[in-house]
Amino acid sequence: MKAQYAILRFAKYKGPEIGHIEAHNERTKEKYASNPDVDTSRSHLNFHLVTPQRKYRAEAEKQIAEVGCRTRSGSVRVVEALVTASPEFFKGKKKSEVRAYFTEALDFIQEHQDPKTIISAVVHMDEKTPHMHLCFIPLTEDKRLSAKEIVGNKRKLTQWQDRFWEHMVRKYPDLERGESASETGRDHIPPRLFKEAVHLNRMKEQIMAILNDTNPFNKKAKLDELEALLGKYVPGAEALRTKLKKYDAAYKALTAENAALEKQLGAASKESVLKKLEINEKLRELDELHRMVDGIPPEILQAAKQVVAHKPQER
Repeated sequence: MKAQYAILRFAKYKGPEIGHIEAHNERTKEKYASNPDVDTSRSHLNFHLVTPQRKYRAEAEKQIAEVGCRTRSGSVRVVEALVTASPEFFKGKKKSEVRAYFTEALDFIQEHQDPKTIISAVVHMDEKTPHMHLCFIPLTEDKRLSAKEIVGNKRKLTQWQDRFWEHMVRKYPDLERGESASETGRDHIPPRLFKEAVHLNRMKEQIMAILNDTNPFNKKAKLDELEALLGKYVPGAEALRTKLKKYDAAYKALTAENAALEKQLGAASKESVLKKLEINEKLRELDELHRMVDGIPPEILQAAKQVVAHKPQER
């Protein structure tokens, strides 16, 4: 089964384009030539979790004026969060189950952004994959207009994505997060790599069991079993090792960062201690993966040679 991802993306809007996204989100147009995926015959299935009280731009200007923020023509007035998941996640789900997923996502965003600033949250069921457009005014807790502070840089976006996955996976344990850069620019190790490694280890144990159980009387049958398993295990181990290579640079960077933190720990600040623990955990994960896939046991390599030697030669 393909990996299923919890997806959260942000976009920022300043002026006239706010009206365009409103027209798309609220389905106020009769035709959607720019988006052929919209099936208007199914638009009646769309639903709101937060219904807009007025036009997006008007609501944004109203709330900005109420808190007394100064704005420029280039100020971001509306941030849109696109929430969805991999198409496979929604297969076979009832509308109530789809609603529950997006309600959970809305709960997450409301934990990190004042619910009063959310203009609209509408779920589209009339395109290929269900998704939610959630628009909010980027007002900070101390009543400043700052999209940069809320979703701005790469580090902040990564934190949103990480926390979103951590929130959603509690209720939907099969969901995975994408490979996003973390605070130090390293990649997260996707859970699916650990699943692949565990699967390979099980195959390796099966192969070793067959080798230990082989005798002159069952040799032919065992060779057939070995051939089937080795045909999956050997290329699978090689493929996973190739995938792990992309984390080698991250491993070196983490090791260097860890060494630098060791020097700072004299002060033993809470932040530096927590960061060191986080890095050690990531290093442990990388070490564990390498142990699981590095170096095919010599017995298995010998078995592979035997299988090849006993296969009838093609003419």
